Amino acid sequence: MIDETLFAQVLDYSNRSNPYPLYARLREAPVARQENGIYVVSGFDEIRSLLFDSRLSSKVMPKLKYAKTGNPVTDWVINPIKEHMMEKHRSLVFRDPPDHDILRRLVMLQFNPERTRRMQERIGAIVDDLIAGMRGRRELDFVAEFSYPLPVTVICEILGVPAADEQKFHRCATTFADSLDPDQIQIQANLHKTTADYDAIFDYLRALIKTKRKDPQDDVLSGLATFRDEKAGRMGRLDLIATSVLLLVAGHETTVNLISNGMLTLLRQPNYLEALRSQPGLAARMTEELLRFDPPVQFIRRKAMEDIDMSGVCIPKDSLIILLLAACARDPKRFQDPDRFDPGRNNIQHLGFGAGVHYCIGAPLARAEAEIALPALAKRLINPSLVADPPPYRPAAFLRGPERLVIRLEGIR
Repeated sequence: MIDETLFAQVLDYSNRSNPYPLYARLREAPVARQENGIYVVSGFDEIRSLLFDSRLSSKVMPKLKYAKTGNPVTDWVINPIKEHMMEKHRSLVFRDPPDHDILRRLVMLQFNPERTRRMQERIGAIVDDLIAGMRGRRELDFVAEFSYPLPVTVICEILGVPAADEQKFHRCATTFADSLDPDQIQIQANLHKTTADYDAIFDYLRALIKTKRKDPQDDVLSGLATFRDEKAGRMGRLDLIATSVLLLVAGHETTVNLISNGMLTLLRQPNYLEALRSQPGLAARMTEELLRFDPPVQFIRRKAMEDIDMSGVCIPKDSLIILLLAACARDPKRFQDPDRFDPGRNNIQHLGFGAGVHYCIGAPLARAEAEIALPALAKRLINPSLVADPPPYRPAAFLRGPERLVIRLEGIR
């Protein structure tokens, strides 16, 4: 029997800088029931199988709840109606087929390869501008000055969100990321805060989409607001806003961690930083290995719609399941010497972007950002080094990455 406190230790902030020893112990029982009835799955083969299993549901978010205001009309009429509508019109990552498939099709028609390719051409210029802004600095916070502004700028441009409005959604995005840990979801005050922040970003995007309908531009939100597909029709107003929230938040939060974790790994192993400096063509393999070695999304949640037998364990219907993507990424049954960062390994097939019907829509864009940014940083930063190791991490275990990454350098080439 596995120690039932192990996953609780993963959620404990004191283990945020290195949860991988805990993941190794969890893999001793690749499917394990916790004391609270949650089933934690940590083996690669088991997780990959479940990601393609139609018996799992993605409808796992608790119902958002407004705090009481003392106004009976608001508390007993208006807010319950709003809560019901938010529950009914979740973003597509929390929807199952066929609703999920319809929404995803409409998004993919706008988030198409041609638009992604054009954005890739812009990423290099954005990277150059951010690095140029480091001139004259000998110490800087890499997260605040590079790995956060890069994906925020990219996703704002491709969606058609004014970059100047970043402060209007920054806090909301952080709240959503921090609220998805299983222990945080159960706290009523967190639900109230998440609901209030969702309200704020919902209202902001509702107003923005209204302007897109009146004056559409060449961007994703304009396309979603005005396009009618022969098969799927036009996305409904509430689904459109919920989808826009998802694209805006997920479109930068995960990539911030990918680039931050990547830079941290390379600074810890400067031989690979030097290799990338002299051979920028290695960037694609390094990015894939980074997605395996230290993925930005550490786990995802699902619900069993039927009894599921796996690895000698019966997961009962209606059970909550945690799929530990970061644990399976270092499964020795799948990867040789899994705790070693090795871009040259033969098998780098990972689940860093998920798999199945919920495979990450923004995967090509996230890959492009890392593959362009990391070699540019390796080439232009002169003798970068870590000031503190480990750095302070963000609060959430679900979306894991440094909150600050202070580096010292001798200059910019």
